[in-house]
Amino acid sequence: MTEFELIQGLRNGDESAFRYLVDTYKDRVFNTAMGIVQNAEDAEDVAQEVFIQVFRSIQQFKAESKLSTWIYRITTTRALDLLRSRKSKKRFGFIQRLLGENNEPAQEIPDFNHPGVQLDRKEKAARLFKIIGQLPENQKIAFTLHKLEDLSYQEVSEVMQTTVAAVESLMHRAKQNLRKLLEKEPD
Repeated sequence: MTEFELIQGLRNGDESAFRYLVDTYKDRVFNTAMGIVQNAEDAEDVAQEVFIQVFRSIQQFKAESKLSTWIYRITTTRALDLLRSRKSKKRFGFIQRLLGENNEPAQEIPDFNHPGVQLDRKEKAARLFKIIGQLPENQKIAFTLHKLEDLSYQEVSEVMQTTVAAVESLMHRAKQNLRKLLEKEPD
């Protein structure tokens, strides 16, 4: 199914088009949300909200960008909304659910299929996501989309609605901050 056919099917309320949309984008949406919210249950909730919003808002989609760019934008917005609502209660509470005292895993880290994370052990993945979670919001989004989701700087700039130069700057600062944070972390 072409992107045009998919959009038309969604606009016409075609269930098979919606199923195709979910099947095609579910892993990308979940992985992007996971990179930002760093909790599998929350990422699943965000993914569900994203697909509901896509279905409800498809009539307003202007096709000025690719459908995938629009979906990534919705995903990052929804994930950030979730984090912002949590921050008002307790700053970075999602990390504390993953890691207990002494940075030991408080519960079993969920399995997730993420192409950007090729680590043998869940502890290393948890450590990496904990450190990524400490990045400033825009750096975290740029890093997640580029390094974990394999989007080009151009695609990241479209999702974030900024320039390629701004994305390059965000990535540079994210890498510097990650290096500093990794140096502080015990092995």
